[in-house]
Amino acid sequence: MLACCVIFVAVVPLLPLGLVLAERKVSAHIQDRVGPMRVGPHGILQTLADGVKLIFKEDHIPREGDKFLFVVSPYIIFACSFAVFAAIPFGRSILVSELNIGIFYIMAISSVIVMGVIMAGWASNSKWSLLGAMRSAAQIVSYEIPIGLGILSVVMLAQTLNMQEIVKGQDGIANWLIFRTPFTFIAFFVFFISSIAEVNRTPFDLPEAESELVAGFHTEYSGMRFALFFIAEYANMFAVSAIASTLFLGGFVLRAITLGGLLGVVIKTLFLVFVMMWIRWTLPRLRVDQLMNLCWKYFIPISFFNILGVGIWGLIFPKDSRLSIIISIAAIILGLIFTFGVLGKSLSKGPKPPPSSAERRVSATT
Repeated sequence: MLACCVIFVAVVPLLPLGLVLAERKVSAHIQDRVGPMRVGPHGILQTLADGVKLIFKEDHIPREGDKFLFVVSPYIIFACSFAVFAAIPFGRSILVSELNIGIFYIMAISSVIVMGVIMAGWASNSKWSLLGAMRSAAQIVSYEIPIGLGILSVVMLAQTLNMQEIVKGQDGIANWLIFRTPFTFIAFFVFFISSIAEVNRTPFDLPEAESELVAGFHTEYSGMRFALFFIAEYANMFAVSAIASTLFLGGFVLRAITLGGLLGVVIKTLFLVFVMMWIRWTLPRLRVDQLMNLCWKYFIPISFFNILGVGIWGLIFPKDSRLSIIISIAAIILGLIFTFGVLGKSLSKGPKPPPSSAERRVSATT
């Protein structure tokens, strides 16, 4: 346990450095560029150089702002972002603290982050920062509901809140909870998309919409205080991806992977992080009304439907068997074929042509 704590303190804070460089390279290749190349071989020391630069930046505090809250809020967000890692199992024996209520602890700690965001916006004494903080509060509180309901569907199948026990019940790819029922397959995508909104990533980065709010709730921050927000964002990316891989994708259970399962969970987590980066550099930002409609009109009803479906599935198949898994995978495949068929048919029609001048005159007269 002590060795895990030492590794946690030494390694986890360095994760954002690698993820920032990875996102720069991913975005560069998506946009047919080379990315940072000047500092170090192939630019691998660019993020370290940026960190050194931020250390020597001026530490600016607004004259009319609340100095205490302004100073404390970045540390609250930073601390809560890294405290989540304490309950995530990265291997059979690679875990800082094995809690019986591990997933509940993660939800509770991650919910505190919104308080730091509100404090940062309020203490800055800036309307842009305050608007960004209010947007973030509404967004995080809203998307915590489908995330919690998605986790509940997993808990109903696993019958435990212990993260280690959830992983141990997913031995073999066919036993991953994403394939256990058709409803958990849907729940995984709802959970993952909601997690992107939870960590304020594009296309859900409205709290930091630079075209409207300059830089959102951290507009007035500079130097290392700004860097703490930046580090916390990438730490949250890795954390929610690790949680998704633990709950739905078998976690550290992956055959032919050694080091106590560490490589298994890291590979799955980094793949989900890459998907987040891919989405960021592919899709445009949503509007505020679209963001809220997606959550309240679609994700929350779908999440309640998933919980109902998981309950009914548990009554039909009280114990997991080969038959139940085969039926589940067959239902998932049929659902994907139907979904892609409907999407392909709707996309093949193309956009509706604009009305002609004669049609506009007729509509104007009527």
